[in-house]
Amino acid sequence: MDSILVLISDEEPNDQLLSAAVQYVSGSDTSVVVCRLVDEERYRSGIQQDARSGAEMNSVAELEESAKAEALSVSESAFPADVATTAIGIVGVGPDAVLDIADEYDCDHVFLAGRKRSPVGKALFGDLTQQVVLEFDGPVTIVTSDD
Repeated sequence: MDSILVLISDEEPNDQLLSAAVQYVSGSDTSVVVCRLVDEERYRSGIQQDARSGAEMNSVAELEESAKAEALSVSESAFPADVATTAIGIVGVGPDAVLDIADEYDCDHVFLAGRKRSPVGKALFGDLTQQVVLEFDGPVTIVTSDD
């Protein structure tokens, strides 16, 4: 059976991405892995803010469980009931981790959102999307916002 990996985050055009993935699996027996990515830098920044304010801090495990719950909610609302879905949540993911997830779940196709960056921005900061495209052994569908 074919399987796809759909990577969602809070910074990217998830609605368009999910629409493309739903269209891809429509009428097939393809299973879907929805992975909610949580940026590690944002997580660390949040920990520092929580520590300064005295608020209770979430552990990585708690944040990943929350991200998994969000991925589950997204997958249940986006995909028809007859599509087999798996939800996972991960903090601090990079290209290697994305490739490992795709390998672990035997995914044949990856769907992810891309950011419009200048070539200099890509060179300075790296680009998860670009690395996945270069290193994944299969098709990669990239959805960018219209902005």
